[in-house]
Amino acid sequence: MKINLLPIGARFEYEGQIYTKTGPITATAEKGGQRMIPRHATLRPVDGFTPPPPDTGSRKIDEKTVLEAFEAYHATALRLAEGLGKAELEQARTKFLAALAG
Repeated sequence: MKINLLPIGARFEYEGQIYTKTGPITATAEKGGQRMIPRHATLRPVDGFTPPPPDTGSRKIDEKTVLEAFEAYHATALRLAEGLGKAELEQARTKFLAALAG
């Protein structure tokens, strides 16, 4: 585990010593003294700490929410276009909705 995955106050073992995380890359040794912990260092959590699952970057949004947001955006774009490019905007809308349908 890496230091950035541990919350402040978490205890971990590094190079045979037990530390408590006190900052983004700093920790205090059980025996005293502050130390910078390299971000690349592999740490072993103690006290049964389980890190949160990694963020995959994906999230679920229901289709209704996407379509409502898109239609609101499209209505604003049409209003702002004031006649210029409205046909292109309608074509883009049709392509977007077709792409969502699969």
